[in-house]
Parts: sequence; C-alpha cells; structure tokens
Amino acid sequence: MGLDSQYTPDKYERTSYYNGITGDRDHRNSFTSHRGVFDTPLNGVWDTVCPKIRDLIKARKINWSSVDPARFFTHGPPGEEEKGSLGPVVIWIGVIPGFTSSDTAHEVSQEILPLLLKNGVEDAVVEWREAVLQRLAGPPLLRHVGSNNATHYVRRFLTALLGIPLATGGMEEEDAQGTLTLWFHENKDKHGDPSDKVYGVSNCHVLRKDTTVEYEHRDGAPKDQVRVCGMRRFQRGLDEIKKVVSDHGILVDLWAREIVELQANERQDAENAKEIRANRRKLEDGNEAIADLEAFYDEITKNWSDINLHRNIGHVQHAAAITVDVEGGTLYTSDWAAFLAAEAKVKDKFEGNVVDLGSKYSLRELTAMFCPLGGGATTFKFPVERKLRIEGCATKEDLANPAEFDSEGQRCLIVVGIESVELGIYNSGVKSAEASGR
Repeated sequence: MGLDSQYTPDKYERTSYYNGITGDRDHRNSFTSHRGVFDTPLNGVWDTVCPKIRDLIKARKINWSSVDPARFFTHGPPGEEEKGSLGPVVIWIGVIPGFTSSDTAHEVSQEILPLLLKNGVEDAVVEWREAVLQRLAGPPLLRHVGSNNATHYVRRFLTALLGIPLATGGMEEEDAQGTLTLWFHENKDKHGDPSDKVYGVSNCHVLRKDTTVEYEHRDGAPKDQVRVCGMRRFQRGLDEIKKVVSDHGILVDLWAREIVELQANERQDAENAKEIRANRRKLEDGNEAIADLEAFYDEITKNWSDINLHRNIGHVQHAAAITVDVEGGTLYTSDWAAFLAAEAKVKDKFEGNVVDLGSKYSLRELTAMFCPLGGGATTFKFPVERKLRIEGCATKEDLANPAEFDSEGQRCLIVVGIESVELGIYNSGVKSAEASGR
C-alpha cells in the first residue's frame, strides 16, 4: 500500500496496530488475539454478504488473498487481565503485498459498509492487511521434558502425551472441549495394505456436534479439524505460565533478601556460609527458571495462538453414534470417536500411550497412595521422567472388586492418569480435589 495517501498508516501503526497502540506510545504494547464473530449479526448473514464483498473487491481487480470475519481481543497487562477488551466486528481483507493502494482500499471499504448496514450489521469496520496465504501447519507438538526443566509442568497442554486437551472446528461455537484418551496405530488399511497411520481417540460428544448418527469422513469431503486446546484451555495454559513465573519471582525475592541478611550477620561461621551458598544456588536456579519460562511464554504466544493456523493436529475420521448397551444388559454407554493424526504435527514427538503424572503430587505423595495400611510392600514404582505407560485396561470385574488397598486400608482402584467414562470414582484420602478437576 502506497505512502502517498491520507489513508496510509504511518510505519509505527503498520507494525504495531494488532498489538494494541497506546495514546502516548510510551507503554508496552498489548497482546492481541483473534476471536470469532459468534453472537453478532454478521454471523447469521455471512453466507450472504461474503460473496458480495468478494465481488466488490474483484471488480477493482485487487489481488486479494482472503476475506475473513473477525474480532480482536486486546489482553490486559499482566496482573490486570480484567482490563482486556473485545473490539468490534471486523471485515478483515488480505491482499498480496505491494499491489493495492490505500486510496483503493478506502474506496472499497466505503462500498462494503453500506452493504453491511443493509444486512443489519452495524458498527462494523473494514480493515486491510498485506498477507500471503500459507499452509495451515504450525509447529509440531512439544516434546516431553524432565522435571529439571522449568517448563515441564506448564507445557503439558501442548505435548503428544495422553490427556492433552482437544477441540474441533465443528464444535467451536459450543466451545466444547475434551481430552485425548489414547493413540492407536493402523497396521493395515481397509484394503489390506500396510499402513503407518496413527489415530487418536476421544469421546464422540467431544469431536462431533450430532452424536445420534455415525460419521465417517470420505475422501474429498470437508475435514472437521481437531485442534489441541480450545480457546479457554489455551488461555488457561498461558495463565499457568504467568502464574509459575510469578511464583518463582516471589521465591527469588525471598532468597535475595535472605542472602543480604546472612551476609550482615555478625557471626560468620560455617553454618552461615553454608546457608549463603545454598541460597545463592537457589537464586541462580530461580532466575534461570524465570528466563526460561518467559522465553517459553513468548514462544507459545508466537507459534500457537492462532487456533486455525497453528493448532490443527488432524481431522475427525470416524465417530460412532452414542449408544447404550441395552441388549447386553450392561447399560454401558459407548461414546467414542477417532481422528487421523497429522504426521507433521505428531510424529516427531510421538511416544505412544503415555501419561505425564505431572507435578500436583510429589513422588512421595503419589507412592503413598499405593502403599497399604501399615507401610507394607507395594509393587508401584514411580515412573522415570513421570511418564506412566498405559499397558492395559480395567475389566468390569476389576472395577467391581478391586484387588488394591489404599493407604487407609480401603479397597480401591487407583486411576491416576487414566480416564474413566461414566464411572463413580471416589478419591482416596480427605485432601484430594474433585475427580473432575483438571
């Protein structure tokens, strides 16, 4: 877009507009993310107005790449998230760089706005951007890391292990979300030929809007994309990173103050020197952790924020209608669906059916849950790198008559890291959080 027009933004605005611009330009830019136009008048008439907007653009022989409905959410600064604000409906037009003047963009905008008003869309704006189409493939899922890595806990929502949060394009309006239950490998395809495809399994009600009919994706049909993290879960992941940074900051401040006081002690003995050395090590590790976490936060916001561009990991391949086993007499509910994993997103960090036991429970706490009353022997061994490999499933008889006893001597079935569908799972101990809490 040329610079010889009153409608051309200056260089600063062009580079900073979608980060949020402060009035005096001396404050840190905000972080802006895309939102859909759900619950707005445009959503109901988009199929009508979009082709007409396209025709207005083509009539001017503009080299365009896309026309998108959008809203932009400007996040509040850290610690003041409540100050975030959702902007108006935007007709977001992408054009090939260097071919469209600002005057032309303005003139077409003046033709689009009356069209929107005529169709009941008020207070909308038209924005233009120079954009080149690119393949919808963000970075591959993250690798699992050991407990000594400061990001080990906060990265789990973007790894290839079981339990990662899922959402689909077809369920975006409902903001429905669920988790990955297991992976399985297809050894042979339907024609009997060798296959290296990998499928992920979740619930039908997570991956499909209509759960009353069986679904099978056919070649050439539109794909219902499966995403890692819906909008709410992704934002929660970002918030968790900021929370851990804040927690480290509190500890770093404490250790620094303790070092100052220890150095000021009149009595500088061996014990005092030992405390100073220990606090210096913790201070160094804490500052390193903060730097790693802040870099990780920047990486995630840069490479994973766009749900359509970055977070697709496959598409729904098959979904069985939800049924209840009446004929068999069990009355068990069958509620499952499978998606074909995108090789570029999953293969590099794929480890099979492994659960990250996380950091909520320490090694001692989790081991204690498996120990029988009186401290007797237990066969449970905390897995290396917190990775618990799933090697089987509980039968109906196992669920009805568990062979295990918890640390309070009560018969139980330990299900840490295993998803149970429509089963009443009672927590062991009095300090456990609710079973559904994630």
